[in-house]
Amino acid sequence: MKETRKAAATKSSKNKRSVMPEKTAKTAAKATAQKTVASKLAAKTAPKAAAPAPKAAVKPAAKPVAAAAPRVEEPKKVVTQRQGFKASEFVVYPAHGVGQILAIEEQEIAGAKLELFVISFMKDKMTLRVPTAKVANVGMRKLSDPALVKKALETLKGRARVKRTMWSRRAQEYEAKINSGDIVAIAEVVRDLYRSESQPEQSYSERQLYEAALDRLSREIAVVQHATETEAIKEIESQLAKSPRRGATKAEAGADEADGEGDADDLDGDSDDATVADEAA
Repeated sequence: MKETRKAAATKSSKNKRSVMPEKTAKTAAKATAQKTVASKLAAKTAPKAAAPAPKAAVKPAAKPVAAAAPRVEEPKKVVTQRQGFKASEFVVYPAHGVGQILAIEEQEIAGAKLELFVISFMKDKMTLRVPTAKVANVGMRKLSDPALVKKALETLKGRARVKRTMWSRRAQEYEAKINSGDIVAIAEVVRDLYRSESQPEQSYSERQLYEAALDRLSREIAVVQHATETEAIKEIESQLAKSPRRGATKAEAGADEADGEGDADDLDGDSDDATVADEAA
């Protein structure tokens, strides 16, 4: 009985041993299959890796450009004097009166270099450029000396001399004197066209010429005497007030007529008629 039991036990143990390897192999195969399926699923669900960014194109370095050599400009020559005139000096330009030389500059015009006086007329708010070689032709001059200014003021005290001619001709003569740049000639125009309060009023054209002559004369006197224009005008008017009465005796009038000239009051009737006729024309 014991032997039979041992034999049965041995047989059953053998059967167990033979069955165990088969189960283990099946389990391992099953596990492997599950791992394979899991790995496949993981591969499908995993996000795709980002594609590598394309490499930026590298431009070849630019060739260094040789730096241009700096242009050396010749220093401009500062000119302070030409034709006897200096920068900052006051001068008389016949057509415009007293002005100040701001500078003497060089300009290139039509390929040619030209030296110019830069003259400022402050009262007229004007700047004029005059070639240095042509100052004599245009009549530009220095300021009058004190002795000549005194002579001009003495002229104002004289008797007005008015020719027996048409006003248009006399007006041309007055304009020529004003634009001559001669301070004594300008003083003569002021003297001849001056009217006191007791005398008849001037016509418009006479008034224009009188004011132009007075302006030229007062501006030059003011600069020479280092005074203001207002002070210069007062001095001019005080000299005009010293002139003899505008009425002459018969003897004086006859002498004036012999010269072809007469006193301003003596010729008022003729000159006024001539002025009216001339302006009407």
